[in-house]
Formats: sequence, structure tokens, C-alpha cells
Amino acid sequence: MKTTSEGTSISTPKCEPGIGKIIRVPDSADLIDGVKVRAYDLWPDDRGYFLEVVRLRQGLAADFAPETTQVSAALSYPGTIKAFHFHHHQTDLWVPSQGMFQVALVDLRPDSRTYGLKNTLYTGALKPWQIFIPPGVGHGYKVIGEHAGMLIYVTNRLYNPQDEGRIAHDQTSIAYDWELQHK
Repeated sequence: MKTTSEGTSISTPKCEPGIGKIIRVPDSADLIDGVKVRAYDLWPDDRGYFLEVVRLRQGLAADFAPETTQVSAALSYPGTIKAFHFHHHQTDLWVPSQGMFQVALVDLRPDSRTYGLKNTLYTGALKPWQIFIPPGVGHGYKVIGEHAGMLIYVTNRLYNPQDEGRIAHDQTSIAYDWELQHK
């Protein structure tokens, strides 16, 4: 049992050790219920590249209200692990825009048909995906490779510390394996 920043308790699922289902395609049948993945538009040329983060009222952000949408960015150094984090009401739309990420998701919603399921997505510069993360899905990442990672994230609500909860990256009941998998 964990206590969130708003004082409510959640029960973390008892998961099998490992990284869960690896998601290799956006329409995978193994995705946690409510999680959506879509390739984002990227236009490279000889000067660099342009990427389109989001179009409000379209795509995965179709239901995000402009007056409460927040866009933020986090730069993390190679090997950094930021996990696990979840929201009671907020939806996140992640756009890993630079570097490579091992994104870890776990369904923390006891009433969900995928409760306790873990997903791993390898995304970023080599696989430009947006990841739609609904409330109640624990999420985190590890920056993999030799370069820093830049995560741009769009939320459907303004920052509210009472809406979020944190679970240690090494929570034994989740049993996520952050070690190098293909040794």
C-alpha cells in the first residue's frame, strides 16, 4: 500500500518480474487499456529536423482543452531513471524528441481489464512515437544510449501536485527490471 501526495492510498499490483510486454508497433494488442501510441511527424533535411509535437483538438490530444493544456520538457542524462509516477485525473501525452528512452508503463487501476500489466516501449530518435498515458497508469523511463534524452510532454490539466503519486523505481511488487536486457 502506498500513500499519494493527496493522502489517498493505492495498492500496487503484484507483477511478474521483468519488463512486461514489449510494444513494437503502435496498434499492438498488448497495450495497457487506454494507452495509445502514434508516430509523430518528423521532417528532416540537411539543416536538421522539424518535429510537430501536438496539434490541439486533433490526434491524441483531440480532447485536451486549450485553456488547461500545459506543455513541458525534461532533459535527462544517459542512464537516468525517472519512475514511477501516476495521476488520478491528468492525462499525459509524451513526445520523446531527442535521445532514446526505455518507457515503462504499469496499469495501477484495479478495475481495469489490464490491471497489473506492464508495457515497455523503446522510443525516441530512432522510433518517433507519441504515447498517450491515461490517469491511473504508472509511467517512467530510463534514458538509454550515449546521449541525453529530451522528453516533451503535454498534459490535459495544469500542474497540480495533489493529483500525482510516486512509486519507487524499484518497487518490489511492480518488479520492473531496469537492467540491460540484451547482454
